[in-house]
Amino acid sequence: MKKSRSKVKLFGQSYSTFPGGKGANQAVSAARLGGKVNFVGNVGKDMFGKELLEHLTNESISIEHINIDQEQFTGIANIVITKGDNSIIVVPGANYTLTPLHVQQKKELIAKSDLVIVQLEILTETVEEVLTICHELDVPVLLNPAPTASCTKKMIEMATYITPNETECEELFGGYSEGLLKKYPNKLIVTLGEAGAVYFNGTDIVQVEGFKTTVVDTTGAGDTFNGAFAFAINNGKEIKDAIQFANAAASLSVEKLGAQKGMPSFDDVNKRLKDTMI
Repeated sequence: MKKSRSKVKLFGQSYSTFPGGKGANQAVSAARLGGKVNFVGNVGKDMFGKELLEHLTNESISIEHINIDQEQFTGIANIVITKGDNSIIVVPGANYTLTPLHVQQKKELIAKSDLVIVQLEILTETVEEVLTICHELDVPVLLNPAPTASCTKKMIEMATYITPNETECEELFGGYSEGLLKKYPNKLIVTLGEAGAVYFNGTDIVQVEGFKTTVVDTTGAGDTFNGAFAFAINNGKEIKDAIQFANAAASLSVEKLGAQKGMPSFDDVNKRLKDTMI
């Protein structure tokens, strides 16, 4: 007779709900800094979808191009936080009903855009369609390759900028190295948490240092980085300066609980940059 295994119960200390999703997080990050952001995506007709649309509107993000799916629920992420770090379970819901056809219908919007940010919490074929259209229209694309399981070689080759963290870089390329960085000059930017980020500028390997901070919750730090980097590049900063700006933004974001709660304003980031120069 087999012995039955007892199930282990883990007890948490608190529970909270916050608006999120990588796309929404990155949009909020850019908008809070002063960027003009149009969001393309799908939500369900449930309470979460309604709340998210209201939230994005309050963040001055255009929701004109967000569809309300009548069948699927709004995508959610369950985040477990311990000792300042986190593990995430994503349930895509309506995110996976955003099709290449939806993207094709937004071609005029893409053509008018200065830069497009895309991540991988939507269908692989939809992301590839975004990159294909941007490539045809010569519109720069920042690809945040997360989750990496959905990332394809075509995406990597067509992106203008690609921003994996260390774990994602390990999963995609077997880890970052001088040779890998040199293969993608001014394109592959590997984020290193509190250590900053590293890239190859065409001549040298450059590590842009991070900022000392008191970590409360790392959820959304990478999304903050991406939104801030896109904002900085869009406003004429060179890659190194854009990374430094994004590092400062990300360092502020981890000081509060929730992916979006700590996302800083333009003045907040400039203050951190100035304070570190004193």
